[in-house]
This record gives sequence, C-alpha cells and structure tokens, in this order.
Amino acid sequence: MSEKTILVSACLLGTPCRYDGKSKPNTAVKAFLKASHARVIPICPEVMGGLVTPRPPAEIQPDGRVMTQSGLDVTAAYDQGAEKVLQLAQKEGANLVILQAKSPSCGVSSRYDGSFTKTLVKAPGVTARLLKDHGIQLLEPQDLGGKNLFERKL
Repeated sequence: MSEKTILVSACLLGTPCRYDGKSKPNTAVKAFLKASHARVIPICPEVMGGLVTPRPPAEIQPDGRVMTQSGLDVTAAYDQGAEKVLQLAQKEGANLVILQAKSPSCGVSSRYDGSFTKTLVKAPGVTARLLKDHGIQLLEPQDLGGKNLFERKL
C-alpha cells in the first residue's frame, strides 16, 4: 500500500467524544495531516470499546485496572477499544497513530496516576501501550512541531 494512512484521536479533529462530551481540536495536528496528504482515519478507543459520551472520568490504577472515580471498573471497555484500534491499524496499514496526550487510553508518554489528583506518571495509556507493543509508530500533538515525519522515517 503506497498511500500513507494515519489514525488520529477523533477529539483532536473536533469530534466531541471526550469523557466530558467535548472535543480538543488541535491546529498543529490538523496542519500536519493536511501537509502529509495521508488518508486520515479518526478513532476513539473509549467509544470503540462501548463507552458513552459523556462518561465519568477514568484513570489507570496502580494494579492496572481502569476505574472511574466512583469505583466502576471499566477495564474491559478500555481493553476492547484498544484491541479494535489495533485491528483497524493493522487492517488499514497505518503508518502512524496520533493520540491525545495524558489520556488513560491514548496517552503515549504520560497519563494520570489513578489518584484523580491530576498527577501524571510517565506511562502509556491502554491503547498506546498495545499499539507500541505491536511496533506501531505513535505521536502526541506536542511531538509534531512542524516535522515532516513521512520524509524522515515512514
């Protein structure tokens, strides 16, 4: 497949699918995608795993479970969403996946620690970890900074 394909967190493209029912459009991501001339496939692992929008915030606990602040275990939905994203990335031959930072699903370099105190830990979210384990190139919006990654590596 010669066409470049990028999967992107849908909230970064303006889709209101975040836990709070909002989006988080990112101009750097949109500019990068436009310049890349790639086929873009929006994803939201949490929605793909069966969670509704809006939904209670959730964080990965020290034991690895994903829990809402009220104590509801949503690990299965996060795992299912991650698997669906991996399958889609493999099926579509994705060259790159751009994920929302700090998310319990999508955080690549860091995520919240499970205490619901906005404390970050240097660890990936559920989807980011699975994709990384399968050798898929991941970026967060702050990684883009005017780079043309397709010329460099992809």
